Amino acid sequence: MKLAARVGEVTPSLTLAIAAKAKAMKAEGIDVCSFSAGEPDFDTPEHIKNAAKQALDQGKTKYGPAAGEPKLREAIARKLKKDNNLDYQAENVIVTNGGKHGLFNLMLGLIEPGDEVVIPAPYWLSYPEMVKLAGGVPMIAQTDASTGYKITPEQLRSAITTNTKLFVLNSPSNPTGVVYTPTEIKALAEVVVEQDILVVSDEIYEKILYDEAEHLSIGSLGREIFNHTIISSGFAKAYSMTGWRLGYVAGSTRLIKALSTIQGHSTSNVCTFAQYGAIAAFEGSQDCVEQMRQAFAERRQVMMHRLSEIPEITYAKPDGAFYIFVNISKTGLTSLEFCDALLESQQVAAIPGIAFGADDHIRLSYATDMASIEKGMNRLDKFVRSRLAL
Repeated sequence: MKLAARVGEVTPSLTLAIAAKAKAMKAEGIDVCSFSAGEPDFDTPEHIKNAAKQALDQGKTKYGPAAGEPKLREAIARKLKKDNNLDYQAENVIVTNGGKHGLFNLMLGLIEPGDEVVIPAPYWLSYPEMVKLAGGVPMIAQTDASTGYKITPEQLRSAITTNTKLFVLNSPSNPTGVVYTPTEIKALAEVVVEQDILVVSDEIYEKILYDEAEHLSIGSLGREIFNHTIISSGFAKAYSMTGWRLGYVAGSTRLIKALSTIQGHSTSNVCTFAQYGAIAAFEGSQDCVEQMRQAFAERRQVMMHRLSEIPEITYAKPDGAFYIFVNISKTGLTSLEFCDALLESQQVAAIPGIAFGADDHIRLSYATDMASIEKGMNRLDKFVRSRLAL
């Protein structure tokens, strides 16, 4: 059997692979502390589950419109107007099978062979792979601690060529947790408009912010940048709905029609009764979001404090999401070597930074209980000190 060449160009997901290995070890009775998961450890809030149950009881089990239930598309449009100052209507929204699916459809709908997509690194590991699958060329703009792991306007401008079609912006960021300030967003918006390219703003962590961090949606800065902006988001992180597979894309009506055509020939509609749970998520009480955010904030403080006590490692303070990106360069190990040895010797699961374009880092998720954080930090401390003693 000869596989399509595109398959060989794509790297398998390291996050899924390591999470699966950690789960397999746990199933064998091994005491694993996992900092690998990119999902909240809380159950989905009751009012959301109840809405889906009610939809089931009402027979909401049939095919629906490929672009999503009209009531959900309307709810998303209202949310974008209220929370993000983005003037979208229901026709500007498509409901997808998770945020990842929405971005994948977007790349298929926009990117042609040879088109370039500017992606700041560290990046969420699927961005470049989606571009490749669409026949495009990921153009990686490397950032580091000196700029807070954020792309500067000068970097963005220098990365743009005549082949550039799209810029990927992710704030709050996976894997670093950094949040672009309103001033930084405005400066990037000026470059996007000046260079006449598109920007997709992945805002799936927008509700998970700490201290004085402020989320500003780039498309809200004026009509010109709005016309260059596409929004990608979903329900997974803020509402602990990762397994529900509910995301959305918002953009021009022409774009949304194109994505609906693609979706109509691939997955068709998103699970019908699940969409009624999503309506309840946006239209019901938001207390659950704040309760989870407060728990993440407490865990973040503990993990940062413990990391600061471990010698020869550094990290960027995360202002959003639920990750800390840790520099392990002084251990002398690559990120894969570090994570493999950490899992085997101390039963702690972390994600190698090479998956995010930074081989001298690892990603730790604090979307887990406090006891696991304390235990896992003890083990990480022991591992690093033993490595430095060699």
